[in-house]
Amino acid sequence: MSAAASVRSAWRWLRELGRLIVGVPSYEAYVTHMRAQHPDATPMTYEQFFENRLEARYGKGRSRCC
Repeated sequence: MSAAASVRSAWRWLRELGRLIVGVPSYEAYVTHMRAQHPDATPMTYEQFFENRLEARYGKGRSRCC
């Protein structure tokens, strides 16, 4: 593996780690999973996926705070 390829690989890994730390889900991982595990189902669009993840994380309607 060349030095440039190693740097790109490390950057991808760090970027994904950063996203996981702050709670940003990976659309690419979702699509890969859907294609491998559910080939007959149509994956959500990026917009649908993002909306779905926001709703799953924060809920719908009233805030649960205080």
